[in-house]
Amino acid sequence: MIPFLRNFGLGQEKDYLIENLSLLLASGITITSALEAIKVEVRSQRIKGIVTALEEDVESGVPLWKALQGSRLFAPHVVSLVKIGEEAGRLPENLKVIAEEEQKDRVFRSKIRSAMMYPVFVFTLTVIIGVGIAWFILPRLASVFSELDIKLPLVTRALIALGKFLGEYGAIVIPLILLAAVALIYFLFIFRRTKFIGQFILFKIPGVGKLIKEVELARMGYILGTLLKAGLTAPESLGSLSEASTSFTYRNLYAFLKDHVEAGDSFQKSFRFFPKINSFIPTPIEELIVTGEKSGRLSESFLKIAEIFESKTDITTKNLTVILEPILLVIVWLGVVAVALAVILPIYSLIGGFNK
Repeated sequence: MIPFLRNFGLGQEKDYLIENLSLLLASGITITSALEAIKVEVRSQRIKGIVTALEEDVESGVPLWKALQGSRLFAPHVVSLVKIGEEAGRLPENLKVIAEEEQKDRVFRSKIRSAMMYPVFVFTLTVIIGVGIAWFILPRLASVFSELDIKLPLVTRALIALGKFLGEYGAIVIPLILLAAVALIYFLFIFRRTKFIGQFILFKIPGVGKLIKEVELARMGYILGTLLKAGLTAPESLGSLSEASTSFTYRNLYAFLKDHVEAGDSFQKSFRFFPKINSFIPTPIEELIVTGEKSGRLSESFLKIAEIFESKTDITTKNLTVILEPILLVIVWLGVVAVALAVILPIYSLIGGFNK
């Protein structure tokens, strides 16, 4: 099954499982008892079945990390953290780190969604109203204006032509346009092999690109900081970050850094090898990472980066809404004015003909 479909709709249940497992283990309960208690509360039958399988594996002597790996419910870096926690005797602490990381990732994703929600809503509403006017009103206006014995302005003639066309072929054209729009959105922003094109377009939109960059830097700082602090090596942490990132470009950057750090290069040297690195990681942030690496406080440096860019994303999200609102209003206003002129100008011409 496709991973997206396999885990679709299980986000809250997964978080519930990790958070409560951490809480119960910290209180001294055994893993099997904790899983049994969690199984009673979960609502999803799929999660209930997974928890049952985990319980059976653990009871038969399988380590929890290996049981989680077999469930394919969690990302590899989550399994790595559980493995390290079990081996080091700090499983509750690592599970708490996982729960906090999952929560942070939801926050990062929601910031982009909340910034885009208003413009998408306004644009969708505009398209629906525009389609309604074009399909139901324009054909009637076209029949009225075509019977007037006056010279019509260009905008009205264009409106009449569109109205006649939609009157004859609207039942075919409108559904085809909507299907094409849905297909375009799917291939640009959802389909795994082509959504890098949509991400490239979003990066080029003023304000939106800045927000995506800040969200990625905040995610980078938090994930690398928490994973390094929990005991994962730098290559393992970068590999996990590459899997967690939603940006095609940043995923390539993290995979590149992982390969070079694994080969023995420092972060400073690895940054120099990546083309146009300053477009993705600002120079001051690079210096902060290099300084942390040299001082042996790399995890603290990354957590500081997360703190810096979390506050920046809050400001950018608010500013983006403020900037986009007047732009969208102008676009809607231009559409209204165009339709109004197309209707009003012929009426003025007709009145002028009567007066003569």
